Amino acid sequence: MLKEADLIMKRSWSRIFALTMGIPLLLVLLAACGAGTTSSGSSSTPATGSTTIKVATELPTSGKDATSGKPAENGAHLAVDQANASHTIPGYTLLFVPKDDVGPSGIHDPTVGAANVTALASDSLVAGIVGPFNSNVAKAEMPISNQAPVAQISPANTNPCLTKDTAASGCNGKSDLLPTLRPTNKVNYFRIATTDDHQGPGGADYLYKTSGYKKAYVIDDAEVYGIGIANTFSKEWQSLGGTVLGRSSEPGSTTSYVSLLTQIATKSPDVIYFGGLNSTGGDLIRQQMLQVSGLQTTPLAGGDGIVTSDFAKAVATGKGGPSYGTVATVDVAKAPGATTFIQQYNSAYGASNFGAYSAAAYDCM
Repeated sequence: MLKEADLIMKRSWSRIFALTMGIPLLLVLLAACGAGTTSSGSSSTPATGSTTIKVATELPTSGKDATSGKPAENGAHLAVDQANASHTIPGYTLLFVPKDDVGPSGIHDPTVGAANVTALASDSLVAGIVGPFNSNVAKAEMPISNQAPVAQISPANTNPCLTKDTAASGCNGKSDLLPTLRPTNKVNYFRIATTDDHQGPGGADYLYKTSGYKKAYVIDDAEVYGIGIANTFSKEWQSLGGTVLGRSSEPGSTTSYVSLLTQIATKSPDVIYFGGLNSTGGDLIRQQMLQVSGLQTTPLAGGDGIVTSDFAKAVATGKGGPSYGTVATVDVAKAPGATTFIQQYNSAYGASNFGAYSAAAYDCM
């Protein structure tokens, strides 16, 4: 690793593109800056002469996605604050640069994300980016960061086709995105969340084997993540012997699902599975199920996209059937090694602002 970092320092101190291992940004920077001191005829300071290194986040931190993205941003920010306090990279100060990819519609926007990454990539002091949070935003950003090049590490992207092209993952043939996402054919994008070819089947296994449901109706939000996890859920559900009663794709801008839900009710599903986010339909579907005869007590399930504090508030009334969600990362509340991190995070940002991907973003940074 140090040898590779040394070569990078000679070419351009601020780009860690050649390090094709999914390791935290600050660890790579420490190696790169340390290697710079051993370079023949080179200075230990960046080529720009600056002792400031910028590290960025690119996440949805406002609007309807704030309860997902802001806790992740907090986790990354905490890592930077701690690194500066402990002088993790001697001689350098880390400058935290947060970017928000929420657009005019109030949710994550691939166009905004792409513009953010373009701006970050044009800044020679930016060493890397933690993010994005959403897979459709990643699809827009990755070609830009790949050509820059600048490293990205996502705490939450789960669509398998962002990094895979195998038949087993469902990402081969027409579904192979890698030629578009990696125009240089080099790897600069990493993620630490498990992918939906595991998350979707995991949810299906639990609902079928543990909860005993046999008939499911599947809805997706017409986004990269939602379609992908709905596909993998459906495939596993059917392989287990379950019945998929139907499939609907409804954009996140949908304001009423009552007509669709009324049709679904006639099929008497044991569970409705939603592939999407809370901001693209999760709690709205849950609330409107209460308006439809036959669905008031029907369970609603989904992936990590609905595991937010806003969704929790929507179901906290106790009305309606049970709700289920999977998370594509470790439950840090049950990880003994995370106790100190949780205490530090809660002290800095408050326990109510802790999210499913706060620790993952901390680890990315």
